[in-house]
Amino acid sequence: MAGFRRLQGAGGGGALEESLPRLHDLRLLSWDRGDSVLVRPEAMRSVLAAARRRGGVVVVDLPRRIDEAGAEALAQLDVGLLVVPGELRAVAAASRVASLVGMVLPDLRAVVRGPYATGLDDRWVADALRLPLVGELPAEPGLLAAQEDGSPPGASARGPLARFCAAFWERALAGAGDGSVTA
Repeated sequence: MAGFRRLQGAGGGGALEESLPRLHDLRLLSWDRGDSVLVRPEAMRSVLAAARRRGGVVVVDLPRRIDEAGAEALAQLDVGLLVVPGELRAVAAASRVASLVGMVLPDLRAVVRGPYATGLDDRWVADALRLPLVGELPAEPGLLAAQEDGSPPGASARGPLARFCAAFWERALAGAGDGSVTA
């Protein structure tokens, strides 16, 4: 999250946008997977405000643990997607996350990632979490190797993640015409 720390002083949306990497016309600011990052809620508010001022969709990738900065981000979201592997232990852990996130974000939905443990499928997982099912995210062969090479998830437009995202946005944008909030 060193990039986020660098951005905390950058109040302008243009400075924010230009400092972020781009993938498929989407600027990316993601959360560090380590536990050593502490972001002040004011910094989160400032960065998200700058991103929103630029217009369009803002996608926020948050960690599993919800601290004050994560709660600040959740409070500003319209829709949340909780990605859950199709494994019993993952569903149990996701249930705790969904419970906490649901206190701040009313529109939380499940995306279930295969492969599945015996007896589980995407509908079972969403039902167990008591969340609406957005869809299934199939396993993406070569994802770990691509990440080790520095390629972000979804870099291949033909991969399962890119296809899932394209389908999600197509449905979300179609729903935008009826006055509903998409993301």
